[in-house]
Amino acid sequence: MNQDISTALYVVNRYWSSHWRQFFTGRYTRPTVFGGYARGYRRPPVCGGKRLAYMNAFYCRPGDYIAWDLGLMRDGYSSGDAWVYLIIAHEWGHAVQARLNAGLVSRAKELQADCLAGAVLYGAAYDGTLRFESGDVEELADALTELADETPWTDVGDHGNATQRVSSFTQGARYGVYGCLPSS
Repeated sequence: MNQDISTALYVVNRYWSSHWRQFFTGRYTRPTVFGGYARGYRRPPVCGGKRLAYMNAFYCRPGDYIAWDLGLMRDGYSSGDAWVYLIIAHEWGHAVQARLNAGLVSRAKELQADCLAGAVLYGAAYDGTLRFESGDVEELADALTELADETPWTDVGDHGNATQRVSSFTQGARYGVYGCLPSS
């Protein structure tokens, strides 16, 4: 799992650093990676004065970092390695949103982050920095379904239902980053 996390971080950052100017003005800067935390190992970081929760993953805008609970990653990884790529690409999508003009950020921020995750993972595969293995597409759909708002750890309306999440991810996979931006 740790190797896949490292690879996911590399792939997602490489995609954005290579393609930023193709889509946006200004200079790309990567968020800090706080990384994993877990009970008895490393406490969750503080974001905006509040300690982050266990069994979740986050982008902290005030601190400009991404972090995740290792238990969440381990649980999802048990059903396939695509899980960690999705989590990291989604949280990085929030970091990208923080760098954009507000007019480019969707009101449905969580679904837009799913869309950006699809754009990045499929874009990285097109670039040759990521290779989809047999079963990865199904693993991604299963992960999006498992992480939908029907889960105990999400608030209704935060991330969208399973159909919305899969649809948003697929939109990014098919149409790239431009397919994730609000229409003018």
